[in-house]
Amino acid sequence: MSAESPLRLLLVEDEPTQLLLMQRLLRRAGYAVETAANGEEAFEKISTGRIQMMVTDWDMPGMDGVTLCQRVREAQSQLPGYLYVLLLTGHGSTESLVTGLEAGADDYIRKPPNEAELLARLKAGQRVVRLEQSLREANELLRDANEQIKLLSITDPLVGTFNRRYLNDQLIHEVERARRYGRPLAAVMADLDFFKKINDEHGHQVGDDVLRGFVDLAKFSIRQSSDWVARYGGEEFVVVLPETDLGGAAKTAEKIRSYCATTPFATAAGGIVVTASFGVASLDAGGSIAAAAEALLRQADGALYRSKHEGRNRVTVAGP
Repeated sequence: MSAESPLRLLLVEDEPTQLLLMQRLLRRAGYAVETAANGEEAFEKISTGRIQMMVTDWDMPGMDGVTLCQRVREAQSQLPGYLYVLLLTGHGSTESLVTGLEAGADDYIRKPPNEAELLARLKAGQRVVRLEQSLREANELLRDANEQIKLLSITDPLVGTFNRRYLNDQLIHEVERARRYGRPLAAVMADLDFFKKINDEHGHQVGDDVLRGFVDLAKFSIRQSSDWVARYGGEEFVVVLPETDLGGAAKTAEKIRSYCATTPFATAAGGIVVTASFGVASLDAGGSIAAAAEALLRQADGALYRSKHEGRNRVTVAGP
């Protein structure tokens, strides 16, 4: 809600004539007024999260104003913003006023209220509500900014995959999870064939287009709910496949390889077909968690080297 829009105020009053008079006064003052005849009805309307200010009588049948204040403060954490409460009271003793404030009222005014005083106290309440709203919006912006900074710190800026820092950290957690629950884990390392030739012949912009095209293809070929891709460096990528054994990982790698070899990537120089080589490995049972994560990447890299050595554009599975 913008700072210029009228605040939504709930007027709680069981006497019909007084309710009508105050409703007209508050609407003329610029409030969007809703009404309730008793505490139970008022609390139902407050629970919707639409109300930002409340003016309530103390003495009402059923749930009185003090009990309503207590219920509101108990539910405050479930409301979208702070609810400012002004208590109308005919009780004149200091002890009664303290009781109302301790129950959760922000301010009070004696009945029958003076119109100028009522509007002045509500004006002060408006400032509280607007300030809380501004602080809440600022905190949301700050939280969004922090999330964005966090995302940038683990994301490769060129292709939008996770970066090597994230790979090194998150792979440890994947290994730990796989071991704890006795589940399989596999990794696929991919390298674009003759990528330097693309940069030399067409320029780095076209090379960047090819890298982004390969990432899109790889993401399309894996499960979005669990699998993920990280840029290992240059034109090398790692696809991490939780809940996947060696055979399943090899099928995923072959799927990506086949698509890559037959799908021209859209670039600034037109469609370009690029092949890629793959190495596939699965998690070993022994060693520490950190050592196992390192071994998983090392074995996938070794299998990738064999794919390169044996002619490229192929999938090699790590073996003994």
